[in-house]
Amino acid sequence: MTKFRPCIDLHSGQVKQIVGGTLSDRDSDLKTNYVSKLPASHYAELYRKHELRGGHVVMLGPGNDEAAKEALRTWPEGLQVAGGINDKNAQYWIDQGADKVIITSFLFPEGKFSLERLQSVLTALGGDRSKLVLDLSCRRKDNTWFVAMNRWQTITEMEINQESISMLEPYCSEFLIHAADVEGLQQGIDEELVAKLAEWCSIPITYAGGARSLQDLEKVHVSSHGKVDLTIGSALDIFGGSGVTFDECVRWNQQH
Repeated sequence: MTKFRPCIDLHSGQVKQIVGGTLSDRDSDLKTNYVSKLPASHYAELYRKHELRGGHVVMLGPGNDEAAKEALRTWPEGLQVAGGINDKNAQYWIDQGADKVIITSFLFPEGKFSLERLQSVLTALGGDRSKLVLDLSCRRKDNTWFVAMNRWQTITEMEINQESISMLEPYCSEFLIHAADVEGLQQGIDEELVAKLAEWCSIPITYAGGARSLQDLEKVHVSSHGKVDLTIGSALDIFGGSGVTFDECVRWNQQH
């Protein structure tokens, strides 16, 4: 059954909701939907209280380590962590309390996929694929999707399709897919991508990008036959949104 998955997006040490396609090295380019006055630990405690497991803490750029650790300390083994994860620090973040680590950019040196790097991360985790999530955040090209890295600014050579998913599945326990073109815009989800992901994947998968209402949970549930989970960010009332309340999402999970 499709579940709501929460998130804590960190930028410069603060909890923010951003427009995904505007992330770059220049802060002047950044479009922000919301900047929270509350610490990351507040959201971690909220998710813990409602047993919302499998949410992701995403470190967008430098200066977020302390805020991420604070969230993980608040709910040990309840959250996943992403952002700058590689074979040198993957186990470190598990030791800090992450349930799983999420990885993308490290696997694509110069935009080309490296199986060797994926294997080195898995080795660093003691060969335990249950601790590893692959983030195949993507951008759309006509009727295809390609993995995007470096804050979604670099399009890699890897197309997301049955072949690439089947090749990656033995190395991880979940996929996280951010549809970067619609991320943060609250203009609706990429239903075609959701349906394809359900068709291609045999392990748990979470889609993020464009969700704006409770109806989007229903849409994902229908188009994925309950196989894909959904992250809602900018539309949520706890992030200053007006599309859907956090309580409605909690109720959805309780009823499904």
